[in-house]
Amino acid sequence: MAQYLILIYEDEAGYANGGEQVFGEVMEAHNRFPGQVESLGGKLLGGNALQPNSTATTIRGDVVTDGPFVESKEALGGYYLIEADDLDQALAISKLCPARFGGVEVRPIMVFN
Repeated sequence: MAQYLILIYEDEAGYANGGEQVFGEVMEAHNRFPGQVESLGGKLLGGNALQPNSTATTIRGDVVTDGPFVESKEALGGYYLIEADDLDQALAISKLCPARFGGVEVRPIMVFN
């Protein structure tokens, strides 16, 4: 099976403005996600949420600055590492990944011999 990273990009303001109820609903969706991956024949290898974009530190050469590389409305908020038979299966799994305030990007993991 090939490995894919599901990158979750969302507008952080959705969580800031949504309150505890919205946060709870999204967490419930994330708690259901591993079972959904398994039901589609994939395997969840790991994943995690990231701290808000404001905590990012950027390094370019010798210059270290606060903040992410680019300014954007949506920020990388978390990821899942999955195994899937092929890109089609990875995309089917990724469509179920919770991203209420944005979307996801699917990237195959590069294999080095």
